[in-house]
Amino acid sequence: MKYLNEYNVEMSMRDGATLAANVWRPVDGTAPTLLIRLPYSKTLEAPFGDTLPNFAVLLEAGYAIVVQDCRGTFRSEGDFVPHAAERTDGEDTIAWIAEQPWSDGTVGMFGPSYLGMVQWAAAVMKPPALKAIAPFFTSADPYRTPWYSNGGALSLSLVTLWGTSMYTADAKRALERGTGSVDQLLKLGGALLEPERLNDVLPTGDVPVLAEYGQWWSDFMAHPAHDEYWNQYDVSTEISQVSVPALHIGGWYDLFLGATVRAFVAARRHAGTEQARAEQRLVIGPWDHLSTDGIYPDRSFGARASARTLRLTNLQLKFFDRWVRGDTAALEDIAPVKIFVMGIDQWRDEQDWPLPDTRWTDYHLSSDGRANTSSGDGTLSTEPAPTADRDTYLYDPRRPVPTTGSASLPTTPGFGGPVDQRTVAGRDDVLCYTTPILEAPVEVIGPISVTLFVSSSAVDTDFTAKLIDVFPDGKAINLCDGILRARYRDGLEQEVPLEPGTIYEITIDLMATANVFLPGHRIRLDISSSNFPRYDRNTNTGGVIARESEVQMIPAVNHIHHGPEHRSRLVLPIIDRNESH
Repeated sequence: MKYLNEYNVEMSMRDGATLAANVWRPVDGTAPTLLIRLPYSKTLEAPFGDTLPNFAVLLEAGYAIVVQDCRGTFRSEGDFVPHAAERTDGEDTIAWIAEQPWSDGTVGMFGPSYLGMVQWAAAVMKPPALKAIAPFFTSADPYRTPWYSNGGALSLSLVTLWGTSMYTADAKRALERGTGSVDQLLKLGGALLEPERLNDVLPTGDVPVLAEYGQWWSDFMAHPAHDEYWNQYDVSTEISQVSVPALHIGGWYDLFLGATVRAFVAARRHAGTEQARAEQRLVIGPWDHLSTDGIYPDRSFGARASARTLRLTNLQLKFFDRWVRGDTAALEDIAPVKIFVMGIDQWRDEQDWPLPDTRWTDYHLSSDGRANTSSGDGTLSTEPAPTADRDTYLYDPRRPVPTTGSASLPTTPGFGGPVDQRTVAGRDDVLCYTTPILEAPVEVIGPISVTLFVSSSAVDTDFTAKLIDVFPDGKAINLCDGILRARYRDGLEQEVPLEPGTIYEITIDLMATANVFLPGHRIRLDISSSNFPRYDRNTNTGGVIARESEVQMIPAVNHIHHGPEHRSRLVLPIIDRNESH
């Protein structure tokens, strides 16, 4: 099929704004269309490397492609406010495509991160021409991921970097229109060269280049709870309106992992049609937000781990062939769930998530009767602690635990992905609970959570948890982690202060993992109260954290209680292949 490339094609939205797109369409006849909508410039035809399908492969397969600048970015008119116009703009763009003489009337959408969020926003509008979406490394609820977290803490390093990047592009656009400021562009561009420095600014809400430039940064800071401001952009509660199959793609070290699996589970249970519920697909590899090769300095998952080896483009093409083109045989050899199991470093096909043969197992925290233990003294056991006890540490927000590997945006080496945890395990504000050396493999696949009984000297503080695979040589590789801001322990919509000294039961969501802990290894859980700058520091005052300075910060004495009455525990989804297969 011969194609015609058209650049800066204008599309009129319902409010009169004109959005621009690059279009690859057939010279003769009609074709199904695949749509990308992004705020990072449509000239970046493959801005996310191997995670985007190869355009040449899609064109060779007979698809038209439309890549559109979101409203208020690059060549599209209007003002860019994250998420604000994506529902209607997505719906109008799909309708425009379906009306074109070169379109066969069917549309699919794909793309990661913000490119995935716009897919969910369009899908809940139920445009008739939309037949399938492939959202990956993304979220249907922008509050929980990426801007804040499932535990209510601000995703500080991501928000400052992304905000500076978007404002820099906007300032450059304004200057080209003759309405911008050279000084402002230079300030933003300079900050973008050293984004890590933005995380140290206090109060957080007053980061100069962000607070001075645009309104939505201030809105993000002014709404730390999941209130009405965020509810207007949260489409996770409207999954029942989605009537199309979705191919969900995630990474074990991607910051959107929790959101990816939540969306898959919600769509499998609540999507608007029986077909849509049955035909959701989930793929998770050992990847982070920017890399899909599975190779990291402290942990390599082997050649089979990469998206290229998996032939991710081919997988997405099969998905679109089935649901956009209508080839009923295209997905016959594709399981509903395909996951990479770390430890044994193998891909595995499964039928659902969580896995149907999951055995939920409690690993109880204990300090072996040693009160006020320091880092490294605790144990994990499937047997409850026989006596009441507590472990104590001092959380000082002026000296937070540094982010060392995580499911985050890997802005600097050692920040994201799997990283040896020995550099932080020796701190006096990190409690480590470890199993004995394993004599047999322990297969852990599924959602991970930690239930703790805690008390604090403060009216608000944070609690963090990290699941770690300890190798025989002592190397300790993080698998997943989470955080809970104590004021949100009863829900992200309401702030309830702690009563100092009172014991509370809390649950920390660590998202998920798939790992076989091999013989000779140990399972470890690290507990603390900070993970900076992945998340902002809790000042422990109970006030508005984004408005507080270093002078206002106070230390918190935090306690982890365990024993017969306070069964603090790590909950692991164990898969026993010997019994179930």
